[in-house]
Amino acid sequence: MGKRLEGKVAVITGGASGIGEAAAKLFAKHGARVIIADIQDERGTAICREFAPNISYVHYTLNNVTEESDVASAVDFAVAKHGKLDIMYNNAGITVPMRHASVLDSEKSHFEEVYAVNVFGAFLGAKHAARVMIQAKSGSIIFTSSASALTAVEFPISYASSKYAVIGLTNQLCLELGKHGIRVNCVSPFLIPTPMLGGAMGAAADEKAAAEWVAAAANLKGAVAETDDVAEAAVYLGSDESKYVSGMNMVVDGGYSKVNPMITMAMRGVRF
Repeated sequence: MGKRLEGKVAVITGGASGIGEAAAKLFAKHGARVIIADIQDERGTAICREFAPNISYVHYTLNNVTEESDVASAVDFAVAKHGKLDIMYNNAGITVPMRHASVLDSEKSHFEEVYAVNVFGAFLGAKHAARVMIQAKSGSIIFTSSASALTAVEFPISYASSKYAVIGLTNQLCLELGKHGIRVNCVSPFLIPTPMLGGAMGAAADEKAAAEWVAAAANLKGAVAETDDVAEAAVYLGSDESKYVSGMNMVVDGGYSKVNPMITMAMRGVRF
């Protein structure tokens, strides 16, 4: 396998599990030096042991957006250890249980908690990455959004709206940072069975049941959405292969956001 990220240095927030873990491991396999920023110390250090010395871990207080110093420290750690920062993958995200999907079942506190990580955390990651990348006149900033920001689905309104905001960050920062040679893009995946999705679904579904539910809901049959699919997209956006790609929302949803099954569902059982 060609090492598409050879010599690059990346910080990945939320890199100890789910999409972030898959990205951290794939980045390292492609030759990058990776810093995982997360709150899951045990998982983060285990990944470091497996991929030493290509992956390092820093504790990141993602559940408290006022801790801007944690974000700055992750970036500074990368520069101190490796001399630069080429890729900032703002991947960390949370949601609330599905029982809070409706606006009537949502509380102000749900929005504050979700936006703190999904939006404000992503903003701070981009801010401190830009602080370093502007001096270097190059860099790639990547966000994880969601297919729920492309078509309305019955998912927690706090989560879905936060992912719309992430696409907005991508668009604005593409404009602002382009003149400094910095590319800004995001990836919007379909629902993927991860610990976060399992937590949202609660006791109603274990990992296997969640995977079956996602497969049944998918538009593209015969293929299964996995964390590695999102990681592959992030590798492309962080590599020199995408040197003239900026402001793009790379949708990895098997065409889900392009279809509306409601008419088909309504027509079932109706004779013509």
